[in-house]
This record gives sequence, C-alpha cells and structure tokens, in this order.
Amino acid sequence: LCFLIYLRTFIYPFFTRGRPFPLQLLFFGMLFCMYNGFLQGYYLIYCAEYPNDWCTDIRFTSGLLLFLLGMGINIHSDLLLRQLRKPGEVTYKIPQGGLFTYVSGANYFGEIVEWFGFAIATWSLPAFAFAFFTLCCIGPRAYHHHRYYLKTFTDYPKSRKALIPFVF
Repeated sequence: LCFLIYLRTFIYPFFTRGRPFPLQLLFFGMLFCMYNGFLQGYYLIYCAEYPNDWCTDIRFTSGLLLFLLGMGINIHSDLLLRQLRKPGEVTYKIPQGGLFTYVSGANYFGEIVEWFGFAIATWSLPAFAFAFFTLCCIGPRAYHHHRYYLKTFTDYPKSRKALIPFVF
C-alpha cells in the first residue's frame, strides 16, 4: 500500500509527458494519500482482528488476486498512456493496447479493481469506503474522457466502452 501511494504521488508525475504537472495537485495528492494511508493503517493495526488462518480465507485470497490484477492493469495502462506522446508533445492521442482495446479508462478500471480487491482482502469498512469513493471519483472521469474521445476523434473505436469492458 505504501509503495503504491509513494509511486502515484512522487514517481508518476515525473514520467508524464506533455503539460507540466501542477504543484498544487501534487500537494493535495500527498495530503490525501497521507490521510487515507493513516486511516487504512490505523484500522488495520488497532481495530481489525483477523483469525490465524486469515491468509487462507477466500476473502483474503480472492481480494489479493483482485488487487494484484488491478495493480497490473493500472501500471500497464499508465505505461501505455505515458508512451503516447513524444517529449514536448501536448496533443491528445488515442490510447491503444492492453485494456484500452475495450475501454477508454483502462487505468481507472485497474485502479478501481485494485482498491476493491484491497477492500475484500482486508474486509474493512475504511477500505470499502475508499474503494467506493474511488469508484465515485474516477468512474465519472472515465465517462467524460470517453465522451471527449468520441467527440474529438472521428476514428475512435465505437465499440469501446467508457469504464467496464463490454458493459459501460
């Protein structure tokens, strides 16, 4: 969890190409990640009680698999997005490959799957709340990106969905 927060807050902005990354967003991202990390950590350390065999429980194993799947999708999608532009370019291009074949917001889909996997693995209210709010915040962003792509690019694939492959 700490690695992902560190990666998204400090490392990812330096690999983006195009327009400069606003420091204000970096600051608020750090603030949010620290608060969320504190909440998740506090609950897991001081409030949660797991039986000794929790690591073999179906909730933990399925949640861990979902988390790893979502993390893989998220990292791969971010890599594809970063490779869209050459250094100095600021124009938008159509993402291709990976889950972008099926959805406009493959990176968002991966992040949502990731955090629902974490919520299932930890079986905690703060984790489910974070997963739900992640869905509520970046789900609409995926939809708006999808609409933008459809309006901007005449050759944008019409079969591609906004967020959930083959569904939405």
